[in-house]
Amino acid sequence: MASSGWIRVFSVGRQFAAKCSTTTFRPNPVLSYPCCTKWQFSASLCTAAFPRDGVSCEYRNGLPVFYVPLPSRQELCQFTLKPFTHNVGDFIQQLKSEDGGIERAAIFNKDDVKVAKATSVDALLRESFKLVINETSYTVAPPQQEVLDSEDVEKMSDVKALIQQLYSTLNVEQHQLLHEKKLIQRLENLKGEIEPLEKLRQEIDARSATRTNILVWGGLAYMSLQFGFLARLTWWEYSWDIMEPVTYFVGYGTAIFFYAYYVLTRQEYTFNGAYDRQYLLTFHKGAKKKRLDLDKYNKLKDRIAKAEYDLERLRDPLQLQLPIIQPPSNKVKAPELPEQVPA
Repeated sequence: MASSGWIRVFSVGRQFAAKCSTTTFRPNPVLSYPCCTKWQFSASLCTAAFPRDGVSCEYRNGLPVFYVPLPSRQELCQFTLKPFTHNVGDFIQQLKSEDGGIERAAIFNKDDVKVAKATSVDALLRESFKLVINETSYTVAPPQQEVLDSEDVEKMSDVKALIQQLYSTLNVEQHQLLHEKKLIQRLENLKGEIEPLEKLRQEIDARSATRTNILVWGGLAYMSLQFGFLARLTWWEYSWDIMEPVTYFVGYGTAIFFYAYYVLTRQEYTFNGAYDRQYLLTFHKGAKKKRLDLDKYNKLKDRIAKAEYDLERLRDPLQLQLPIIQPPSNKVKAPELPEQVPA
């Protein structure tokens, strides 16, 4: 192999070949294979900066890169993480996905306290920590991060704000369409869920309204019958002298009835109030008989109303950045006076 000028480097189950001159061979302490100085592929393949028995970390293109030895294959593997998007849980999940032989992986701080999986990578790299893989513990010393002065921080904040504004401007329409699609889908699901309850409610509503109307017309018939009966006794059977105390007690009994209604319901007797009360009593009695879950029905109606309101707000011209069309004015314009001609 040395005479032909070819070497083979094995990493992560793949074979790479690099052609070198026979005079530029040097031993590689990472992979224990000779490598040439003219060929560069990856820091985990041809560099002596990362020991095979430890975990190292460096910043590359602004992103932290970890070099971790895998226990099953006994080789280094490179993991690139995002400081603010990824967290400790994502790092551990990547380790287990790469090597099935990792049964336990955890990260502890320098005081041997376990770091939560929700901790961001940026917060993790602020101090040294320990990476425990199965029964092996590795001490990781993160590289020093550059501290920006106040002027650089202000410039960075302005750049971030500009990028965020640009992203929002370019993706607001797509975001609104996606949100509108989700609201329509949610509205369809809610309407499909409430449809059998709505049919049952309409059936109970019709029966309740019919029974309440029967009671209302029955009350009118009773009052008409009472009027005719008292008129018959007053002008045909007896005289007014005899029927006057009778009508007095009938009127007083009616006043007692209205007062008893107030005592029982704590509401003043009105025809609309009495009608609504009788309708609700009949409706709830029918719902209990038909096993209609009114709580579930009311919650579904509230959720439908909220989804329709959100959809209406999303389709508002201000949200869609469309021009607002002013409604036509109904004001009558005063006739214009002719200009006065000077004498």
